[in-house]
Amino acid sequence: MTHASPTAAVLLIGDELLSGRTRDINLQQIAAYLAPLGIPVRETRIVPDVQEEIVAAVNALREKYTYVFTTGGIGPTHDDITADAIAKAFGVEISEHPEVSAMLAERYRLMGTDYTPARRRMARIPHGAKIVANPVSGAPGFQTGNVFTLAGVPSVARAMLEDIGPRLETGAVIHKVTIRGRGLREGDIAEPLAALAQDMPEAAFGSYPWFRGIGDNGVHLVASTTRDTLIPLITDRLEAIISATGVQPERVEDANA
Repeated sequence: MTHASPTAAVLLIGDELLSGRTRDINLQQIAAYLAPLGIPVRETRIVPDVQEEIVAAVNALREKYTYVFTTGGIGPTHDDITADAIAKAFGVEISEHPEVSAMLAERYRLMGTDYTPARRRMARIPHGAKIVANPVSGAPGFQTGNVFTLAGVPSVARAMLEDIGPRLETGAVIHKVTIRGRGLREGDIAEPLAALAQDMPEAAFGSYPWFRGIGDNGVHLVASTTRDTLIPLITDRLEAIISATGVQPERVEDANA
């Protein structure tokens, strides 16, 4: 089903993110997964392992966006409080899900590992939530309304997205093109790029400089639009802007290159 303009927000949960001990990549991989579905990520927040702050952020974001994706805080330790916070945000009870608990018990039995009270915490699911499968480590995420609660471990979070994808209403696919100019500075192309943006309101334009060292610097010009038929014209215009500076434009498939 195609929704006119679905949007998403990502809520990253964890003291380790705010302290700098852990570098987040979940935002990048969630946004990359949603982009081809026509669901742009419009906002992200990072909150600590504090229930009141998680609840406040979840309630604010779920009212504003079509979908919210949370990561982190659904493991077996004392500071894994996301499930409780989600239940509180939606005003529902939370308890051990019998099917999830049975699945985890069997998984740990096959591993020769005790199914301890701490591990049983991962079977606690807000009432009314739908399970999100975890093919990597077993302990599932869950969907409560328009909020998807994922693990914080990036490989697990990414795997959970495969179960979520079919549940989403898609939007208009965003088509992008990136043209690079080596040695350019943003000031070299600012005026013609602004003029192009005014001429073509159906597209969004941005400039992103890079500097890896002397002789390895320049600017990426990035355009995005829902109208794929505009991409050839946009490409020509961006290449012309770079060529006018005396620099050879280069088409880039990966904007991070």
